[in-house]
Amino acid sequence: MTIDHHVSRDERSLVRLNNVAKTYKVDKSSAVVALQEVTLDIEDKQFVSLIGPSGCGKSTLLSIIAGLLEPTHGEVLIAGHPPARAREAHELGIVFQQPVLLPWRTIRANCRLLPEIAGMRDAETESRIEDLLELVNLRDFADLYPSQLSGGMRQRAAIARALCLDPLLLLMDEPFAALDEFTRHQMNIELLKVWVQRRKTIVFVTHNISEAVFLSDRVIAMSPRPGRVVEDLPISLPRPRNSDIRYTRNFTDCVVYLQKLLERTIPNA
Repeated sequence: MTIDHHVSRDERSLVRLNNVAKTYKVDKSSAVVALQEVTLDIEDKQFVSLIGPSGCGKSTLLSIIAGLLEPTHGEVLIAGHPPARAREAHELGIVFQQPVLLPWRTIRANCRLLPEIAGMRDAETESRIEDLLELVNLRDFADLYPSQLSGGMRQRAAIARALCLDPLLLLMDEPFAALDEFTRHQMNIELLKVWVQRRKTIVFVTHNISEAVFLSDRVIAMSPRPGRVVEDLPISLPRPRNSDIRYTRNFTDCVVYLQKLLERTIPNA
């Protein structure tokens, strides 16, 4: 397998990061540099994963893209505008490691939460919610409460909720980390189905290299803190993807390449 390392900058990119850095002050005399000079372009409708060792700044970078954190310096643009404007325009959806569903609301009512806050209670929004519940295979469970569902089903509900405002960009921070390996792979299949049908741009944080390769068009590998991009690897595996692709030589080559790359970046690995 020949690995293509070339990813060019594209003026049509949906997400653009220019020399983004983040430093946290510990006290008056010391600080921690979490991110350093991160420059990335993510094209519309791409599926991009961020991987790297714990503490390398993956989640920090995702929070900066979401506008939940301000970079110490550098610029983030979503569709040509700052993240705050993208949030105001309902162009961002976020899925966290935990589903964070309201326990006193049914699954359908949880999906209605963001549209209610945004003042969108029209027939089109209701129809979108029902379509999303069908898409994530929760239509028959829509009137149940989160405590009545499995972990995988709750995370599917969180994905549906994040898509209810029809965002341009879906940000996912290790959404399947708490699931067992079998359920996690089933959720990977479900997520790809959602991505194929809705074609949102997705930025996905994971520690799992196989998961990143299976899902992505590109895998961004980051160094230990301070986090910086050490590889931007296009994944040329054919789509649509199913479980069998994990047993192919090309898939294994990508996983092994990224595993060795990350091992080289970690001292004494």
